Amino acid sequence: MGKRLRDLCPKGVNVYFDNVGGELLDTVLGRLAMRARIVLCGGISGYNDMRGMYGLRRYMNLLVTRSRIEGFVVMDYAARYKEAAQALGGWLKEGKIKHQEDIMEGLENAPAALRRLFEGKNRGKQILACK
Repeated sequence: MGKRLRDLCPKGVNVYFDNVGGELLDTVLGRLAMRARIVLCGGISGYNDMRGMYGLRRYMNLLVTRSRIEGFVVMDYAARYKEAAQALGGWLKEGKIKHQEDIMEGLENAPAALRRLFEGKNRGKQILACK
């Protein structure tokens, strides 16, 4: 994971939106550019095991790079949901942003689909399609 991040961000990470936490966040902390910004929106990697949560080892790199982490809760922006939906829809149509869906078929696969979320195996939005 760290080598791939070095390859993709040779000058470091400037902005990172995190909703995974754990080892992934720690890896990014080790590759911060000067004055980087991290938006902390969640930590799904530790939701099922609060006692064994991954401890960040590279957090002091925030100091060295003069970077910051700030929490983000989407409900704080409820008044702007309509504006966001319009902007995102336009960007999607223009090809400026892309989305990915990971679709599993059949209600019998519901437990497996849910597990994929917590194991980090899904790619994009996990969807369970039931016919």
